[in-house]
Amino acid sequence: MSEVFKKFKEKTPLVHCITNYVAMNISANVLLAAGGSPAMIHTPEETADFARIASALTINIGTLSPPWVEGMKKAITAARKADVPWVFDPVGHFATPYRAAVAQDILKMGPTILRGNASEIMALAGQSSEAKGVDSSDPVEDAEAAALSLATAHNSVVVITGETDFVTDGNRIARVKGGSNLMPQITAMGCSLTCLMGGFAAVAPALTAAVGALELFAEAGLVASQTAKGPGTFQPLFLDALASTTPEKLAAAGLVTWQ
Repeated sequence: MSEVFKKFKEKTPLVHCITNYVAMNISANVLLAAGGSPAMIHTPEETADFARIASALTINIGTLSPPWVEGMKKAITAARKADVPWVFDPVGHFATPYRAAVAQDILKMGPTILRGNASEIMALAGQSSEAKGVDSSDPVEDAEAAALSLATAHNSVVVITGETDFVTDGNRIARVKGGSNLMPQITAMGCSLTCLMGGFAAVAPALTAAVGALELFAEAGLVASQTAKGPGTFQPLFLDALASTTPEKLAAAGLVTWQ
């Protein structure tokens, strides 16, 4: 995956991020620290035009409204026509009927990569989950069958993030360990990972892009956790770790297993 990271840093892909209010700042900073170029554009009057010229598009439904949904769908349609890869993050889609309906509509548009926690992936596949908010209450292992099913049904790479991340295209499977137990204590870490994954998808096939982004995120989390005193100090240290990680360091990390 170090070669994917090397291409990412060389090309500095422009990532069109339609994400939520909470996530905009950290997502932009994560992309910048890793070597990408973020753009936070969501209004329907310009999303289609921008998606056509972007290197990748990411869609996050964390703070929904009808105009935002319109902007998302216009961007996706334009990205698909321009052969621009796009990543879908169905944040807490099971929380309300409106959110669930929007998530299903977007899923039907065929994301290049679908990224969610175990509860989100299970619910998207029609399985029951105990989760009630945006955080997962289900272990990654319980969602693996759902991920395989969704990958096959939508011709997408599906990512389940958790203590050990799970990635599949319906045939191949990868698992990524690492990170830090401080990461769930910082808002929008997963949302920023979605944006980073979009940047990697701009320079590599979807499966290797997803695994590469997860590996970089996990390695930076491990490095930051070594000196962090808590979530408040972890966040800037994590950005520093992203900026200081090299493709060579990532190649030596050994955080990915394939089956």
